[in-house]
Amino acid sequence: MAGRPRPQPHSSSAPTRRRERWLVILGIALHAVYMLSIFDIYFKSPIVHGMAPVPPRLSAPPAKRLVLLVADGLRADKFFEPDERGRYRAPFLRGVIEEKGRWGVSHARPPTESRPGHVAIIAGFYEDPSAVTKGWKANPVEFDSVFNQSRHTISFGSPDIVPIFCSSLPHSTWGSYPHEYEDFATDASFLDHWSFDQFEGLLNRSHDDVKLRQLLLQDKLVIFLHLLGCDSNGHAHRPYSSIYLNNVKVVDEIAERMYNLMESYFNDNQTAYVFTADHGMSDKGSHGDGHPSNTDTPLVAWGAGIRSPKFVAYTDKPDDGFRFVDDHRHDMRTPQNWALEGFERVDVNQADIAPLMATLVGLPCPLNSVGNLPSHYLKLSKADEVEAVLANTKQILNQFLRKSEQKESSSLYFKPFKPLVNYLSVLNQIEDLISARDYETAMKNSEELRSMALAGLHYFQTYDWFMLMTTITLGYIGWMANLILHVLQSYTTFPADLLKRTQVYPKNTSMKVYIGGCLFMGLSSIILLLEKSPLLYHAYVFMTIFLWTRIVQNFGFMKSAWRELSNMPFKYIMNLLISSVAALFILEFLVMSFFDRRLYTWCFLALGILASVYGALFIQASPAVAIYTWLTCWFLSVFTLMPAEIPENNNLVIFSGALIVLIAMASRWTTTNTSSFWLYLNRANKRAPKSSKLFFVQVILIAMSSIMVWLTTSHRSLHKELHPLHQLINWCIAGFSMVLPLFSPCIVLSRLTSIFLGFAPPFLLLSIGYEAVFYSAFAMVLMGWIFLESANLYCSEGSDSTVHNSLADGSVFDYDERCLQLSDFRIPLLFMILFNVAFFGTGNFASIASFEISSVYRFITIFSPFLMTALLIFKLFIPYMLVICTFSAITKIVRIPRIGCYFLVILLSDVMTIHFFFLVQNTGSWMEIGNSISHFGIVSAQVVFVLLLFALTNIYTKDIEVSSRQLTSRKVM
Repeated sequence: MAGRPRPQPHSSSAPTRRRERWLVILGIALHAVYMLSIFDIYFKSPIVHGMAPVPPRLSAPPAKRLVLLVADGLRADKFFEPDERGRYRAPFLRGVIEEKGRWGVSHARPPTESRPGHVAIIAGFYEDPSAVTKGWKANPVEFDSVFNQSRHTISFGSPDIVPIFCSSLPHSTWGSYPHEYEDFATDASFLDHWSFDQFEGLLNRSHDDVKLRQLLLQDKLVIFLHLLGCDSNGHAHRPYSSIYLNNVKVVDEIAERMYNLMESYFNDNQTAYVFTADHGMSDKGSHGDGHPSNTDTPLVAWGAGIRSPKFVAYTDKPDDGFRFVDDHRHDMRTPQNWALEGFERVDVNQADIAPLMATLVGLPCPLNSVGNLPSHYLKLSKADEVEAVLANTKQILNQFLRKSEQKESSSLYFKPFKPLVNYLSVLNQIEDLISARDYETAMKNSEELRSMALAGLHYFQTYDWFMLMTTITLGYIGWMANLILHVLQSYTTFPADLLKRTQVYPKNTSMKVYIGGCLFMGLSSIILLLEKSPLLYHAYVFMTIFLWTRIVQNFGFMKSAWRELSNMPFKYIMNLLISSVAALFILEFLVMSFFDRRLYTWCFLALGILASVYGALFIQASPAVAIYTWLTCWFLSVFTLMPAEIPENNNLVIFSGALIVLIAMASRWTTTNTSSFWLYLNRANKRAPKSSKLFFVQVILIAMSSIMVWLTTSHRSLHKELHPLHQLINWCIAGFSMVLPLFSPCIVLSRLTSIFLGFAPPFLLLSIGYEAVFYSAFAMVLMGWIFLESANLYCSEGSDSTVHNSLADGSVFDYDERCLQLSDFRIPLLFMILFNVAFFGTGNFASIASFEISSVYRFITIFSPFLMTALLIFKLFIPYMLVICTFSAITKIVRIPRIGCYFLVILLSDVMTIHFFFLVQNTGSWMEIGNSISHFGIVSAQVVFVLLLFALTNIYTKDIEVSSRQLTSRKVM
């Protein structure tokens, strides 16, 4: 600032460091707690207890027993469409559709994972996505299911699914194969045969076991076979592979063998059959999001209680206005290559299957089911059909009444759901219509009441939304205000009189503010306790009050700072406003990039031109630096035009190994350049003897990793298992290479080059395609950032010969860090751009299913969800590690406080976080809803990751040495 004294070196005091430790702990806790708020607001568990089951008042159950076959990971289109020879892959079930039963598409809801899908099919409700993170092998919550209501359940299949529903069920007989059977390196269709063989063996044993025979002959029997083959083969070989498509034929054969076995054993035509899938499979062999390839699954039902096929004209296109879980009006037109347009197609929501199965064997609907009974599948008399729908309505209505009762008992001011205030009169009217045999009107009224009950469930599910969203929003704003205050107080220069004015009456004011905050917390706690609110509600409110208490405590400082800002020159205020607007524009750009990653292409095309022009004209850097920055930015811009679903191309991975070595050699060449700029950057220290040897060892490890990529891929292409020796070598290469950078020279370029080489082997071994080349392009851009910042600093010092001579001699000036200036704001902004684009080289923000499972096959093929997830997350972290190491080096080069800069990064991240918090939506397609929630979670997690990765990368960057510079006179904040 014009007329101000030159900025003094910044030195963090012990109280400042202590305050920062608490601030970091507060930030991690706050973001962890506030991230959970999204589940309380949008995905609060729908389960309530205390309702009585409502058995349907049928003249007789349509079926005595039920067979449920679930082909895990089976896509609807791959099931219905013909193969390349025009033959259908499921001839038996196709014959069922044409001659015996009904068919349709079952629409799943994200997250399209095995556990939530099976919960929807068997229990009739869409499981809270947060439950998926609580473990695969145990139920996070207790819920009712068709299996619970049955007289006995027999189940065989995956150890990740069958125990969820049967392990704690006393009236069940079940079995599952060991986890070791789930080997992605083999054809997994044998798992489906295993499940069928176990059940067939049980029937064979019953001929000699009287008790078992009696158990099988009783009514309300449910038999469940979980067929995992399609899911495992889809992950390992893709849904277009011959292995996956052949597995479709396998599940069809098992359905046929199951039908023949049941009919020959019981021979009473009292068995109902339901065949479906829990989710589909994307083209790249993954699932989880709301893409139709993941949500559309086949549904075929036949046997006792199921209607025969209904033939419709090809021109018929019924549309009853029904909305599926994706909130889209379903187009009933069937693809022509399915050749099923003449057979009525009845699509359902996945949760509708549970009441269908329950009604078939005369069981009450599961207590927490939100499924609508698809009566078009049932072969019932009009009277029984109305009774079945009415029982389904009462079961959903009971949930509504229970939620209403719970909320009313705990609310100080209760707002009822007005459309259902007179629900009793509607029920009585329906009963009167049934007594008068006016079944059509009774059916219509029952369905309307059911729809209102579902709307009432949604009303109470979102009852606390306004309070929660207001609290969380105020909390984020309070956190950002605290960060700004801390940076202003600890990392910027203010006149001495400003500090004096803010310290005249701190003690009395602080005490009064803290007492007021405690009283407010106490009052809020009493209100929340009276309303029996969850503990997390207390955490949300307490954190928000605490943050705003700290703000009020600093009111004197804020008042003085505002007065000081008002007295500053107009030019400085305009610079501040322009910088703020530019920052908001960049952050909005980053928000939009979550929806269209191609924006980064335009971003880096523009950055390449701007950076090179700025370097050439304004800081008069070396022409080579300007051209290098231009070319590397344009090279990086190519990758966000590539498909988010990374196609396999191991030649690119091997080529990238050679490219990494070439880049490292070019970087080493700069350390030998004798021009003044490179001397300035490298400090012209003589390399230690171990430097060349270390470089050679790292190059050898990269070459070995490229060879192992080729070798392990060749084995897998021949459908061979991962050789234990190959697996051991891959683990050793990855682990050893990451330790070597710690022994590299402390010069900026030497250390960063060694880090780049050190993380290259594990990244190559975890790569399958173009992301391996992205690693090199990204590192080149990061190096260009260092060159520009160094050139800017070098040119700002002028041509002081004494400085240059001292650099040539290898001497170091040991000055402290300086205070932050307004111009330094560019560094956290550039970091935000690079930190976000780092993700797009290895995945896609737009989809939670974008991570390629085959990336881990060079380390493990035996199914281990936690280890595989850890490897995938580690792969994502590697580009983050590079950008954070570069960021740390730049803060040392320009001599600004690294912690202060990180707080600015957190501040910028939270501006995006609060934006995404408001972008979370509860209307539209479930794909849009799921993506909006994942965006919020990703950006919230970024804040925590920055703090954790900062500590991790500090191991590599803490001893980096840079050329000290004379403190220059610049405008300060």
